[in-house]
Amino acid sequence: MHYWVRATSSDFAGTPPQRRSGHTAVNIGKSKVVVFGGLVDKKFLSDIAVYDIEAKLWFQPECTGSGSDGHVGPSPRAFHVAVAIDCHMFIFGGRFGGQRLGDFWVLDTDIWQWSELTGLGDLPSPRDFAAASAIGNRKIVMYGGWDGKKWLSDVYVLDTISLEWMELSVSGTLPHPRCGHTATMIEKRLLVYGGRGGGGPIMGDLWALKGLIEEENEAPGWTQLKLPGQAPSPRCGHTVTSGGHYLLMFGGHGTGGWLSRYDIYYYDCIILDRVSAQWKRLPIGNEPPPARAYHSMSVIGSRYLLIGGFDGKSTYGDPWWLVPQEDPIANRLTASPPRNIPESKDVASLSDDFQPQFKESQTEKFPFSELQRRLQISVSASNSRLQIVNELEDKELLELASRLEGENVSTNSLAIEALREQWRKSESYMVKLKELGPLLRDYQRLIYRHHLERSASAQQPEFGEQVMHQFYHVKNATQLRMDDIPKLLAEYKELPVR
Repeated sequence: MHYWVRATSSDFAGTPPQRRSGHTAVNIGKSKVVVFGGLVDKKFLSDIAVYDIEAKLWFQPECTGSGSDGHVGPSPRAFHVAVAIDCHMFIFGGRFGGQRLGDFWVLDTDIWQWSELTGLGDLPSPRDFAAASAIGNRKIVMYGGWDGKKWLSDVYVLDTISLEWMELSVSGTLPHPRCGHTATMIEKRLLVYGGRGGGGPIMGDLWALKGLIEEENEAPGWTQLKLPGQAPSPRCGHTVTSGGHYLLMFGGHGTGGWLSRYDIYYYDCIILDRVSAQWKRLPIGNEPPPARAYHSMSVIGSRYLLIGGFDGKSTYGDPWWLVPQEDPIANRLTASPPRNIPESKDVASLSDDFQPQFKESQTEKFPFSELQRRLQISVSASNSRLQIVNELEDKELLELASRLEGENVSTNSLAIEALREQWRKSESYMVKLKELGPLLRDYQRLIYRHHLERSASAQQPEFGEQVMHQFYHVKNATQLRMDDIPKLLAEYKELPVR
């Protein structure tokens, strides 16, 4: 079991990085984490913040070394790549405003000196949202990105000693071009997950690239991996962090709703187990931090440190720890921290790890606090009461029922019953976009009527009746993911109409 714990001033001295997204955070051995760049309120950043792991201290080093423009260090940027080799942090590309960058820098973290590098060989084009990883302690591999006009699928290998770039020629089946993906070197293979690709869809595929280790004499080639287990939803802007025998994926940005029309930001933790070669959900014992993408996640011993990120509306700056239950930090948890999520944002709010936050004495004996407990949902106290509208006052439902039945029925009630019967006979692919709102509200209406109104006569529902209704708390249809529709319809079909 792991727990999320908001970092406090007692965890470290100094000042953590200001809020940001699109930054990078790299581990320099086991001694420090270096955070660079990013974006906040349309302002691009070029500052450095360093966490000294042993001293538990944040500091901002005084760097030296200027480039061709005479300024110290790289220009402000976000969505660049950063990779650590020994005590050096290499930076490539990124974005400043609407400009994609193609410059190449290295920071010596022993003396805090920047150097702008002139690469040799096959130089990569300017790009942002690429992904890169170290190959051993000498080379770096970079894949994909966005050059402002098209998604990229090229693979470059950099020798950090000779500073020579080589574009890798890969034959056979290739992944779709993409940006916003992750690329993680595991032993002899580069694992690439997700991203946004050609035509705009957000992807959920996993690929492995071989042929990166010279000693192996393998021809470079891609293989798509389809692993068993609970695979993550398609996403971009997520992080994948190596932690022992598994990789930890957190967060990211996806699309949900019918026809993938709505933005979703995730806060789930998914493991790729390297031993069993399957996806798993990391058991979490409390409420996660707000959903986000374009954050950073760094491993520090048995802990993970989450910094920054963006949720479509807010840029975050509060650091969070993800720790195993035996960690001393976990002991200070007295209650699940509240989720600070603006009401107007679109977030995937369904989670296997929700914990109840309300005592039964805080509201009526049964209706809302008990339903929250039994459904394992978390709703802020000020918004816990859903607006349940009678079906004869639901204008969208009435219009939909009237269009469906025309003059074949004499009353609105009969038209609604006919519409309900049609939904009960439908497959999920038959439900149209315009029907999702009325369907969700009718689903919630029937739950309320069957389970909550029964409490007025002291009829307590059985536990088994409650646990299946996972969409009762969803405020509107825009929060539904595409793969939620079959589940919602299946639950709807099980509800009694009266």
